[in-house]
Amino acid sequence: MNSLDKPYLEYLEGIGPSGRTMLLPALLEAQSRFGYISEDTAREIGGHLLVPLADITGVIEFYSMLHDTPTGDTHVRICTSPSCSAQKGEKVLKDLLSELGTEALTPSPDGAYFVEQVECLGLCDNAPSALVGDVPIGQITPKRALKKADDLVTQVYGDERIITRRCGVVDPRSLGDYLEHEGFQGLQRALDMAPAQICGEVRDSGLLGRGGAAFKTDIKWEGAAAAPGTLKYIVCNADESEPGTFKDRVLLENDPFAILEGMLITGFAIGAEKGFIYIRGEYPRAQKIMLDVIEEARSHGYLGANILGGGFDFDVEVRSGAGAYICGEETALFESIERDQLRRGVLDCQEPAA
Repeated sequence: MNSLDKPYLEYLEGIGPSGRTMLLPALLEAQSRFGYISEDTAREIGGHLLVPLADITGVIEFYSMLHDTPTGDTHVRICTSPSCSAQKGEKVLKDLLSELGTEALTPSPDGAYFVEQVECLGLCDNAPSALVGDVPIGQITPKRALKKADDLVTQVYGDERIITRRCGVVDPRSLGDYLEHEGFQGLQRALDMAPAQICGEVRDSGLLGRGGAAFKTDIKWEGAAAAPGTLKYIVCNADESEPGTFKDRVLLENDPFAILEGMLITGFAIGAEKGFIYIRGEYPRAQKIMLDVIEEARSHGYLGANILGGGFDFDVEVRSGAGAYICGEETALFESIERDQLRRGVLDCQEPAA
């Protein structure tokens, strides 16, 4: 990076000397702007965030979506996980490399493309799949990869739906649609209750987490509520990386207000005023939808100060992953968000359920 790149310098100045808590967002921003993170870029970041270059280099090497050498104008990630391999994803990868006259992880001769073989993009319902730039594409072929047409549509089947009942029915970005389909009724009811009463109802319901361990939700909530200290956070783990798993993506892209409502209720129940939703880097569409939804909710009084006039303050920040399977595990996810931001608080890790 040219050290005089004013837009990026202005971005760094905007986040200030915040330490490691903003390191990953700053690196992702640089990757997006420049296609890779040069040593000069890393030094600029370190100087603004007060983070040693050695730490920055370690983070770049750890995350698969960050690169310290030039890539290409368009980054193509071809999935070869079991679901996509069964649909000839590896053949698509081979044919695309042959057509471009290059190898994996090597820019094409004209610098236009950089092709990477990856494990699971969470697009298993549209296998074989790829991420072309930030566009998810299903039933991928070399021709479609180079055309980059955005035609991926999540299909949700079945008539007896509970958690996904709004999926495919409402405009996911429309607060009006969400309100017309029982949206925020749970939050309004919660604000009329005592936090301990909410935790009691969760306990009586037998609600379980959907992350695989079936952990009892009330244990998390009551433990966080009873923890000492006044600064607490809600962390929503949307970094699913298991091959064949895309339940979080379905909700993020089709019913995002419901995820916000769940975080709000949890925050009120345990006494938190800030939430983070950590969305895997391979879900750019979901990230954009969630950012739009957060702004819409904030502008209508469902986030921010004195929510619905109930004296409850709560806001949410989106954090992006950068390609690391381990970050789906909650302690690794907390570390990725960064200790400087969270170490003073008590955290509750809540996963979108599907």
